[in-house]
Amino acid sequence: MFVVTSILVGMALGLSLAAPPGPMNAVIAEESVLRGWVAGTKAGLGAMTADAIFFVLALAGVVTFVQDMPTLRGVMVGLGGLLMLYFAYGAAHDARRTFTTSGDAQSEKGFQKALVLALTNPFQIIWWLTAGVGLLNPGTIEVLGYRLATTGGPVLIGGFFAGIVVWIVGFPGTLVAAGRRVDVLAPIIAYLSAAVLAVFGLSFLYVALQQALALAA
Repeated sequence: MFVVTSILVGMALGLSLAAPPGPMNAVIAEESVLRGWVAGTKAGLGAMTADAIFFVLALAGVVTFVQDMPTLRGVMVGLGGLLMLYFAYGAAHDARRTFTTSGDAQSEKGFQKALVLALTNPFQIIWWLTAGVGLLNPGTIEVLGYRLATTGGPVLIGGFFAGIVVWIVGFPGTLVAAGRRVDVLAPIIAYLSAAVLAVFGLSFLYVALQQALALAA
């Protein structure tokens, strides 16, 4: 029973990173409704690959090192903002297309775009600097005095990545099913994705500018 609860807690943690609305899900939504389930899932795999990289870096202690480098964090935030604005333009341009399931070349572009964006996504970085470190450190997760899971072990970490897989497979599938029934949904979601990416891009550039001014003062 303890193993089951550990897996469920790990999946909940994975969903806490993958499911909230934000730039990564905007990219997955755009790829899904314009190019199909395979493209949307591959975009999700790009984001999950970034999480796997952050996981390895956290194990190696690099994440803790970044915590003490405000200049580096500011550069990463600024780069992430610029990439989001660039991808926002691409999403708005692609919104003129009709819903279609195209080939592997476009799917690979979605994977690469999501991977690069996730590696510079401040939200993802902050998650790994906080909750991610807690995921790896030995300890216990308790609710109302009941021990639900042990952190730092393979069961919880396996559940964590399983939760991400559930999202990156199910979310595109839901969007594709709706897109096939209502073709007008595709450009609407693509334009919304562009708007989300633009808003996050501008906000991240503002944060990067504030950090640069603070460091220069």
